Amino acid sequence: MMHSLKTIALSATILLGTCPGLLAEDYVSEVWVADLGNGKYKNPIINAYYSDPDVIRVGNDYYLTASSFTNIPALPILHSRDLVNWEIVNYAVNKLLPADYFNEARHGDGVWAPAIRYHNGEYYIYWGDPDRGVYMVKTKDILGDWEDPVLVYAAKGIIDTCPLWDEDGKAYLVNGWARSRGGLNALLTVTEMAPDGKSLIGDPVAVYDGLPDGNHTVEGPKFYKKDGYYYILAPAGGVATGWQLAFRSKSPYGPYEVKTVMAQGDSPVNGPHQGGWVDTPAGEDWFIHFQDKGVIGRVAHLNPVKWVDGWPVIGEDKDGDGCGTPVTEYRKPKVAEKVAIHTPVESDEFNTLELGKQWQWFANYQLPFGFTTPYGYYRLYGHTVAPEFVNMREVPNILTQKFPNDTFTATAKVTVSATQDGQQSGLIVMGRDYARLSVEKAGDEFIIKMIECLKADKNKPETAETITALKPTRINGEGGRASMDLDIWLRVKVGKDYQCTFSYSLDGKKFTPCGKPFTAREGHWIGARVGFFSIEPAGKNRGWMDIDWFRITK
Repeated sequence: MMHSLKTIALSATILLGTCPGLLAEDYVSEVWVADLGNGKYKNPIINAYYSDPDVIRVGNDYYLTASSFTNIPALPILHSRDLVNWEIVNYAVNKLLPADYFNEARHGDGVWAPAIRYHNGEYYIYWGDPDRGVYMVKTKDILGDWEDPVLVYAAKGIIDTCPLWDEDGKAYLVNGWARSRGGLNALLTVTEMAPDGKSLIGDPVAVYDGLPDGNHTVEGPKFYKKDGYYYILAPAGGVATGWQLAFRSKSPYGPYEVKTVMAQGDSPVNGPHQGGWVDTPAGEDWFIHFQDKGVIGRVAHLNPVKWVDGWPVIGEDKDGDGCGTPVTEYRKPKVAEKVAIHTPVESDEFNTLELGKQWQWFANYQLPFGFTTPYGYYRLYGHTVAPEFVNMREVPNILTQKFPNDTFTATAKVTVSATQDGQQSGLIVMGRDYARLSVEKAGDEFIIKMIECLKADKNKPETAETITALKPTRINGEGGRASMDLDIWLRVKVGKDYQCTFSYSLDGKKFTPCGKPFTAREGHWIGARVGFFSIEPAGKNRGWMDIDWFRITK
């Protein structure tokens, strides 16, 4: 097979207990690097969607999590030693609950605006499921397994939750509200929480309603205590056009003073939206937040924080009015030791027995979506679709990762295997609209099709253009059990204004364009994603795709 030589080499490394290829902390993207290598960085620090980021420091280590909605595994954990160079090190949740609901694709539901905290030797993450209430998950080992999620409080409409443990042993939870579920918005409430963090024990207190002040869409609150004051940091004004507020009080229940501490001003950073404050061992303060960039999603920015008269000023305050503007370039945070430049992993050689942490599904992973193998490829099995199949938004086993930049090229070397007509596999750019380059079995040939679906989120059907027919590379077996293999390279080039051009190759050198360019569109609360699919009509035979490698280049 196409990957036979790779299999021999990989088998030797498994026997020797080694893993070929770069380690995650050595990976440097070809398409976006925030560390400028001269003591400065540029924003975004991660030019991929990490919506609603929150960050903590434990010793010299920083950990970040973000909204994952229904991309599974959920709640990514990223690690850094300098707040600029990050790697994906874990996920806190492998299966969303209730499982019978999230075993299907549920776009836009799931994990909204989490908060991560370290308390009494344990790591906690809280989030609001807008349809079910407040969830919490915890662990003593942030790189290991996390405990099963706990439903802290059952309610509809509660979102954007953040805990605070006080010096006196009491604990509190602040949250926002989703009008679509609970009928309220722009409202922040604080409730006493059991010290073990597993339940709420008091009645909620409304500490701020933004509508009378013109601070519409107040959400994403983060709770802190500093120098005897309780602080809530929260954005207002909407993700694309908003600003950052700070609230302070001598009591967790207020009354709170409120001040605008960061706004777009004359910077190119629209929003700028919710995030988390973190200090450093060197005594500096920083704020990680997101900017809504549309198709690419909500990307992560790092801004300096200065405390002036008891208020945080985020970004650069050029006119001294106490409200900062986001920086585009700035000096890096001071750290004790030099940190090598690295970025979150994008490319994948599929050379380990663990699926790369850049990959997520559109539903809870179920057998047999697909499996890692000891042969140097990932095997993605065809998901059976019903005769009334409309479009790929309903398919749970689409394996994708975030767009890594505004422009990039994604190339994959795969083997498509099929036994039954109608089985199809290929490369997909997924969002509210999507396009996919499909390799479909038809008789004794494979048909290359360029398939597009506009308004897929409105249940619109696909349209298809046949590109060519190809003879299989191999035929395995005989009769009704015979399978056909096609070794093929698939590519999508994402250019200016997110114009996506698909192409294929039979030798990895000469690529043939397929169809007209497709304009990518963001997903439901998320950016567009790129990856793989495999589907098939109902039948007794199986189809699949072996993904040899996937590489992100310029």
